Amino acid sequence: MTKTQLRQKIVRSLRKQGFRITGDVILPPSVLTKDNIRDLHSIAVDHRRDRSKEGLFRREQWLLSHIASGCEVDPNSISPRLVEVQPGSDEELLFRYVSLHWSVPVSAGYGRRLRFLVIDESNEKLIGIIGLGDPVIALSPRDSWIGWDRRARETRLRYVMDAFVLGPVPPYSYLLSGKLVAMLAASDEVRDIFKRKYRDSRSLIRRTSHDGRLALITTTSALGRSSVYNRIRFGNRSLYQSVGFTGGSGEFHFSNGLYSAISAFAADHCVPTYRRKSWGEGFRNRREVLKKALPLIGLPRAWLQHGIEREVFVIPLASNARQFLRGDHARLRWFKQPSSQIWDYFRERWLLPSRVLIKA
Repeated sequence: MTKTQLRQKIVRSLRKQGFRITGDVILPPSVLTKDNIRDLHSIAVDHRRDRSKEGLFRREQWLLSHIASGCEVDPNSISPRLVEVQPGSDEELLFRYVSLHWSVPVSAGYGRRLRFLVIDESNEKLIGIIGLGDPVIALSPRDSWIGWDRRARETRLRYVMDAFVLGPVPPYSYLLSGKLVAMLAASDEVRDIFKRKYRDSRSLIRRTSHDGRLALITTTSALGRSSVYNRIRFGNRSLYQSVGFTGGSGEFHFSNGLYSAISAFAADHCVPTYRRKSWGEGFRNRREVLKKALPLIGLPRAWLQHGIEREVFVIPLASNARQFLRGDHARLRWFKQPSSQIWDYFRERWLLPSRVLIKA
């Protein structure tokens, strides 16, 4: 594909997604609703499904057997169980399959990774999924909330994970189970599994060992301002704290079949930048590929600024998480949040009242 053909393909794709092109900037629809944001993501979601058909959809009937119908769910009998997803397992296939039906493209996660299914023991059907991965290095709302300078962030970012996917599947979603899944991400069990998996692991870049402590989880809303995370409480404490919004930049709008062509162009015409040999000699990430390739294709780097802001949430797992992450405290004062108590609280606070409303 020539440079001109690639440039034209990118412009057509952005317009098809619903972006407005004005000189050196791209703009989302003038009226930005949740439905509009879903539409902006829809082409990228469809592209990911098409790419996965051969590997996943031939097992679609088996995968669908793990999704409950309405008549298979008895609110009085629901009993959630966290199942850690292992690489190469049937649980991984189910996790990937469900992720492909999210309203926005779901990344595979970066670096360290923990994935969970939330299973209803009463019928062995899927309630929802949780995916945790390495956080982005710089996230202004998070860093301001913690009070990080660059040095402290470089040293202590390893104690943070990001929830890159988090939510329920139907019909459990109609029982407000999005709150349950979000609460379980902050459970003691998740923290314990993180410690078991990553304690004594060694960082490739910093060459230091991890002690296995997880102090903070972050996440961002998929569709602008979140009405789910803002209202999640456990007892008298908010589990999810809103700390601001992202700047509206990223790469999702280049993920719908465009990225492979842009990446191939970058491989032929761009030189990767890396700070240390231990990082490897390729491009660091997608953003670097796009930053280097777009100007050579004849398009502005500013097109990485898509204008879709996402609300940023922090989920402290200890009462002194901020002080620990700044380096002011050496020990963490953990919140006690076992999944059994989370479930009991959710059941009384949200599930039983929602069941009455649904019946009414």
